Amino acid sequence: MSERICVGAIAGAFGVKGEVRLKSFTSTPEDIADYAPLETEDGAMEFDVTVERVINNGLAARLTGIKTKEQADALKGVRLFVPRDRLPALPDDEFYHADLLGLPVFDTGGTQIGHVKAVHDHGAGDLLEIHGPGLKSTVLLPFTREAVPTVDLVAGRIIADPPEGLF
Repeated sequence: MSERICVGAIAGAFGVKGEVRLKSFTSTPEDIADYAPLETEDGAMEFDVTVERVINNGLAARLTGIKTKEQADALKGVRLFVPRDRLPALPDDEFYHADLLGLPVFDTGGTQIGHVKAVHDHGAGDLLEIHGPGLKSTVLLPFTREAVPTVDLVAGRIIADPPEGLF
């Protein structure tokens, strides 16, 4: 499991006074400020966050040390991380996306069908993007209890019972 979790990304400047457009990956977007200070991926920069308001496609936020539009624009695309131990523990049937990435996926017969390349959420529920040597292209597997009955983080594997014809 990753020691740091990506909780957001800066999508660029918002306005001319140093605010940023912040995309939050937390379950309640405004809660991203509760996990501050947030670090850049390389750990070179650290920010406290003040959420000003909810805007289309994200949050308008202030980051410590960012005072101008140019400074905010320079951060476009920067992902923000927190140490894993700063995040709350999850119930048994919930997972951080970062914990699923790279896990091998086996069918109910024990045959490996691939590994998790990405986790997508397009609004109707999570999808696991499965990639593997026997697949011509990646496959999107619904991340439901029916299609994915077992996620074993301790053993580092996922057991899938995909809908007929998906693989």
